[in-house]
Amino acid sequence: MIPLRERLAELAGNLRWTWNGEFDHLFRDIDVDLWRKVNHSPTAFLAEVDPRKIEAQRADPRYCMRLERACHSLRDYLASDRHWALWSAPGLAARPVAYFSAEFGLHESLPIYSGGLGVLAGDHLKSSSDLGVPIWGVSLLYREGYFYQHISADGSQEEVYTDLDLRRVPVEPLLDGHGNHRKIEILVNSGSIPIFLWHTRIGRARLLLLDCCEGLDGTHRNTLTRRLYGGDQRNRLLQEVVLGVGGYQALRALGVHPGVLHLNEGHCAFAALEAAAQIKEERGLSFEEAVQIVRGRTLFTTHTPVVAGHDRFSSDLVEEHLEPLRRRLGLAVPQLLGLGRVNPQDESESFCMTVLAVKLANQTNAVSSLHAHTSRTMWQSLWPDRNVHQVPIGHVTNGVHVPSWIALDMAELFRRSLGEDWLLKLCRPELWDKIHQCDPFELWDLKCLLKQKNLTFVERRLHQREERLNVPLTPPLNPAALTIGFARRFVEYKRADLIFHDLDRLARLLGDSDKPIQILFSGKAHPNDHHGKAILRRIYQFTQEPRFKGKIFLIENHDMNMSRHLLQGCDLWLNTPRKPLEACGTSGQKAIFNATLNLSTLDGWWAEAYDGKNGYAFGGGQTHADPAVQDERDAASLYEVLEGEVIPEFFERSAGGIPAKWVGRIQRALATLAWRYNSDRMVMDYVTGCYLPASGSLTSFFPPSP
Repeated sequence: MIPLRERLAELAGNLRWTWNGEFDHLFRDIDVDLWRKVNHSPTAFLAEVDPRKIEAQRADPRYCMRLERACHSLRDYLASDRHWALWSAPGLAARPVAYFSAEFGLHESLPIYSGGLGVLAGDHLKSSSDLGVPIWGVSLLYREGYFYQHISADGSQEEVYTDLDLRRVPVEPLLDGHGNHRKIEILVNSGSIPIFLWHTRIGRARLLLLDCCEGLDGTHRNTLTRRLYGGDQRNRLLQEVVLGVGGYQALRALGVHPGVLHLNEGHCAFAALEAAAQIKEERGLSFEEAVQIVRGRTLFTTHTPVVAGHDRFSSDLVEEHLEPLRRRLGLAVPQLLGLGRVNPQDESESFCMTVLAVKLANQTNAVSSLHAHTSRTMWQSLWPDRNVHQVPIGHVTNGVHVPSWIALDMAELFRRSLGEDWLLKLCRPELWDKIHQCDPFELWDLKCLLKQKNLTFVERRLHQREERLNVPLTPPLNPAALTIGFARRFVEYKRADLIFHDLDRLARLLGDSDKPIQILFSGKAHPNDHHGKAILRRIYQFTQEPRFKGKIFLIENHDMNMSRHLLQGCDLWLNTPRKPLEACGTSGQKAIFNATLNLSTLDGWWAEAYDGKNGYAFGGGQTHADPAVQDERDAASLYEVLEGEVIPEFFERSAGGIPAKWVGRIQRALATLAWRYNSDRMVMDYVTGCYLPASGSLTSFFPPSP
């Protein structure tokens, strides 16, 4: 007799279910309402489900067969060594990559992410797993995670924090040989900080999570690792000490000897200093000798083209919490502080984590070609003897983990059109050229089906809010309308409200009953970003105006689940950043794989990807010294592209009833973009261009991991 619950628990114990649609349906089919209630977490589902509902599936031989097949699929996946890294990067098996990031977006049921940075980190681990690249992610276990967002009756954002029940999320405590919860302690000036170790399995990859909310005495109780990007400057600095210093010490305590340190943003730069301290102590080297070794194996990825987005701390605060590490490194106070300054001798300059990371890394990379140029300009002062084009900051353009974001129906279409093994050939242009042979009618019919599913989801989300506020329910949305999606962080430079620049012109666009249009907005503003909150409130108020009501919608609590639905079900994905302030913008890459076209300024990845026929662009790639002038010009261009290109092509139908030009753009987008803008290609670029050279420099200093 098949032990159904044990089999389901086996699947729940590895987050490969987050990108294998078959796993998802095995839980959904037992109790779909509970599956939605627990935010698609198998761990929480198994804790709550009525055992009789599981046993009822035993009578369905097809369900039992699917369950057995899923378990065998997971076991075969984990056991197989026939993957890309076996042939392309065998040396990493002995010296794995340690990938540090302040957040990881793996699934909506584990809310330790806020947005693009974390989702990118999660996709990086997933593709590393698929490719067989040995990797450990390192981050913090935030007991309240990022906030749930409620939108009040007047459109104000309300942040709701809830404690994670660690028995109901996909994480496990790491235990020592006696069955006790493993912990380490790190030293700061105020004393020791105990750090309890948790982990989660992401296919073949592992994510180590650091928790300071157990057994911590004093003023830091329940605050230090409680909230992502929460607390004051002191709390923020301590979080980054825990992440970098604690994270590296924890890896070593587990017997992991990284061959490569990959610092994903400056938050985790202290990891390189801790690595230098350990090498100095173990080898009896000077600081300069130890840091040179660390530099040889350290890679730093910067994501932030906005000056205010780089963490900076006062000198007093750094010395207060870094003194024990400083003494281990054998540095005087000015030497330590100088590592985080562009000008080490300038005592008025604050300590910048990005500057520290750049100085400690052998390679620094941006996340798109344009972002690399922006970063070279931003940090040229670190190389005062070089012009901006000689600044050694390169780029690896981001990509997205296709199985995590693609609709299952679309994946099935690709399987039929491109071949059974299409996911193993993602990075081959010739694979995607076959998309032109796909029946346009079949592609369009599928897109219409995905749109209807998305609108049903949106209506359900809108109704949940309306019932909470006791206001009238939104009528059904229009499946025949051109559906435009905008879902990202609400921050000033992303200009979520750009389309409202000329309200009369927008009203005319949305008022044509023969060519209906509906716009779906979703996103969060940081709790301390009052400007971002004002933009959100303003957009909500527009949704209530009579000329826009029923045509523009704002859906609360954007998360990975919301993102998937909108990306899969919208016709057009709108991105409006003020150039050149978008580092990459990976949501538009996710749109490609779901046959959703992009309409964006020529910023981030779109600046290198748009060819005039694989989507739409506005603004002409131009910038202006006055942001108000640039916004006015970009808004006018946005309306012109909508009126002159997007709307006519969407509503112009062939004799068979499909928008032939529109579908042609979808096929061209897939043919020209899908092979490149996926995270398999991104990870391969990191491995061949960064990881392998870095790991090769370490052979004589670290033994291989056991």
